[in-house]
Order: sequence, then C-alpha cells, then structure tokens
Amino acid sequence: MRKRMLLPLISLLFVASMSLVGCAPSGATGTLQFHANGEDFVRQGFVSKDGWSITFDHVYVTLADVTAYQTDPPYDPHSGADIKGKVKVSLPKTYTVDLAEGGEKAPPILVGEVKSAPVGHYNAISWRMVKASSGPANGYSLVIVGTAEKVGQRIDFSIKVDEEYEYSCGEFVGDVRKGIVQQGGTADVEMTFHFDHIFGDADTPLDDELNVGAVGFEPFARLARDGKLNVDLVACRAKMAAKDYQALVDILPTLGHVGEGHCHCH
Repeated sequence: MRKRMLLPLISLLFVASMSLVGCAPSGATGTLQFHANGEDFVRQGFVSKDGWSITFDHVYVTLADVTAYQTDPPYDPHSGADIKGKVKVSLPKTYTVDLAEGGEKAPPILVGEVKSAPVGHYNAISWRMVKASSGPANGYSLVIVGTAEKVGQRIDFSIKVDEEYEYSCGEFVGDVRKGIVQQGGTADVEMTFHFDHIFGDADTPLDDELNVGAVGFEPFARLARDGKLNVDLVACRAKMAAKDYQALVDILPTLGHVGEGHCHCH
C-alpha cells in the first residue's frame, strides 16, 4: 500500500520539478555534479559466483572527456549512435578516482562539477576510460586491488587493465531521477561501474545472464602464487584458459552503466 501511494507522489514531484525548470529565465544556470559509483559491491565486498569472498582496497578508474547532455528525444544507447544533445557540459580534465575510497557507507565519488550548467534535464552522459599517466594506476585504465578468501585460502590480488573504453549512456535508472538542474540549484549525474559483471554474484542464480557471462574469481585464483596475484591483460592472455580470457575481454566493456541503465561501449 505504501509503495502504491509513493508512486503518484514521485510522479507529481517530477512534474513539479520539470515545471520549475521550464519557467527558468533564459540564460539561467545551476550546478551539475558528476559522480562515479562502484556500488556496494566495491564498498562492502561480495561473494563471487564461484564462492570467493572478495573485498576491495582500491579500485582505480581513470576518466576523461566526461560530458552530460540534454537530449530530445532521449538518447537510446542500444542504437550505437553518437549522442546529439542540444545542450552539453563537460569536465575539463582527466581524473583518476578510487571507487573503494571511504567506508562501507561512503557515498559515490565526486569527480567534478560545472557551476554554470544551463538549467534543464541532463538525460545522457558519455565518458572515456583511459590509461592514467601518473599515480597508482599509471599505465592502466582500471586497477583492482583487494583480497579474496575461500575455505581457508587467501589471495591478495591486483588486476590491471590497459584497454581503453568509451561509453555513451542514456538517462540514469534508479530510485531517484537525476540530472535535473534548476536555477541556482545543484543536481548530479552518475557513472556507475558494475564489478559483479567480472566476478559474478553468489546471491544471483547461477543460470542468470549475469553469472553466465561473468568470469568468476577462480580463473584468477589459479594464477596466484604463495597467496599473491599481480596480473595485467597480457599475463591473463598468456596464462588463463582461452575461454576464461575471452570471457574477461568480452565482459570488461559492459562495466559502465548509469545506475541500472545501459550504455553503448565504442
């Protein structure tokens, strides 16, 4: 009953917010923040599809050309087309963020903000994952550092990815509507990364599409020596079973999302 009452209320609030945006004077601006989110999988850890309990110390991702758009009609990521927005705002730099920063209840990472964003609904976003030029992720677009444990086994791991990916995404899909900038106000858009796509999720049925496509952790565990694992894609290609390596390179482009909303990876 409570859920049924909330849905109309949420709809009314959204209509009201859009009305406020529509009434803003020409040239009105607000602040648009860009967040990166590894979700609770990264902040709290989880169990892989093959039974490894994984916790993360660092998940470094390097982001460039981060841009939000106002599109009409809404951008469809399944089309594979470029985003064509009537209004767009961008972050000017390349940013390396640690998605595991903070405690279990930490909020998504603030990557940057544009304080003079034209009012309106930013319902599409694009970004590139690029190789870092310095710092702890130098030479890689993604570095995953953590610990995996299973039945008395413990592996301290570092998995590094040097491939670069470009994502074009539609509107954020989640519990709230994001990206609605009102005059003098602050709104946000989110780049979401689904690491259960790599390792799978024990809380999801094994025959679910998520787990069928996931690599799991066991193929990585087989490469460990004396409880240590430090690999990049070159090492994975040389040492992993061919089917496991292929699953890894196939799944990496699917990491980028907007909440539960999908993205096109170029």
